[in-house]
Amino acid sequence: MSENRAIKSQMDVYKNKYPILALTGPRQSGKTTFLKTHFSDYEYVNLENLDVRKFAEDDPNGFLKQYGKYVIFDEAQRVPQLFSYLQTKVDEDKIMGQYILSGSQNFHLMQNITQSLAGRVALFKLLPFDVSEMDAANWLNEDYAVNLQKGFYPAIYDRDIPSKVFYSNYIQTYVERDLSELIHVKDLKQFRNFISLCAARAGQLLNLNSLANECGISQPTAKSWVSVLESSYIVYQLQPYFSNFNKRVTKSSKLYFYDTGLLCYLLKLNEAESVKLSAFKGSLFENYVINEYLKINYHYNLLLDLWFWRDAEGHEVDLIWQNSELLNLVEIKASETIMPEMFKGLSYFEKLKPELIKTKSVVHTGLFNQERTLGKIMSWKEINL
Repeated sequence: MSENRAIKSQMDVYKNKYPILALTGPRQSGKTTFLKTHFSDYEYVNLENLDVRKFAEDDPNGFLKQYGKYVIFDEAQRVPQLFSYLQTKVDEDKIMGQYILSGSQNFHLMQNITQSLAGRVALFKLLPFDVSEMDAANWLNEDYAVNLQKGFYPAIYDRDIPSKVFYSNYIQTYVERDLSELIHVKDLKQFRNFISLCAARAGQLLNLNSLANECGISQPTAKSWVSVLESSYIVYQLQPYFSNFNKRVTKSSKLYFYDTGLLCYLLKLNEAESVKLSAFKGSLFENYVINEYLKINYHYNLLLDLWFWRDAEGHEVDLIWQNSELLNLVEIKASETIMPEMFKGLSYFEKLKPELIKTKSVVHTGLFNQERTLGKIMSWKEINL
């Protein structure tokens, strides 16, 4: 299943429009399996291989001449000097879809693309499975908490690895390795504690001072560590919507994890039932739902903006996404029982900007959808953009 991903249709379209495609995403999100299978007519070159990497570093021109017309360079950020040579090559050859670059360190890959390949690259992100991909493979459980706790990384399903084992290894082999290359962490135990503190704050406004104080580090260090977690696809920040408001609104971002399985592992929630009984249930489900919107946005290359909104008096909209200049409002509730007051925040925002509102939805933990006067009731299984 890892090879059959929703993102393939968009990559097929743009390989005929750009000389280079770039695919980023977390380690173990299925990039290599997908690329090898779906682009089987391309030569595959892994720049993690030390011998291959040394050849590319020492003789970039000779390295590129060794390969045919269509090539995948995996972990391309390992050889940053190669990007300038790729620029010259594609400008001379004028072949669409000539190269596919893949990498799991977003900061380094994007930095190299921006410096050397601007205008020549179509960018894509492959995240862990989205709900539609899970459903198509018959891996989706009808109980949201089972999926939320187990997580969405392909190896958990393709190789039937217990999620606790997978995430323990993931933290040790990928997160810590990536991070040791990006920053010099003197105290690994302190850094692990920092990640756990971030997990306890998932779905909350990011307060770097509070995070730094609790972890016993400086605010600049906390900021640096959050940036590293972002570039390694562990966490992301959802930005606030504050366009043209007279009232004082929050301008701090909210912190989320790209995968709820990893989040549950860090919070020591090892069973679906423990998720439902946890004090973190609401924020976990919110993270779960917002991840689904994020995955759909990236996997179908929709390029939509996603925000949240909160004012100084506590009125809030969990998620706002914009389509054709109009706003779609989403409230997220970890409940199967739908009460009219669940639309309170959405209705308040609508009164402020009635001319901008297209839809209002409440996403819940149940399996039913309904159209109501106040807005739409949407199951977590039926999320769409």
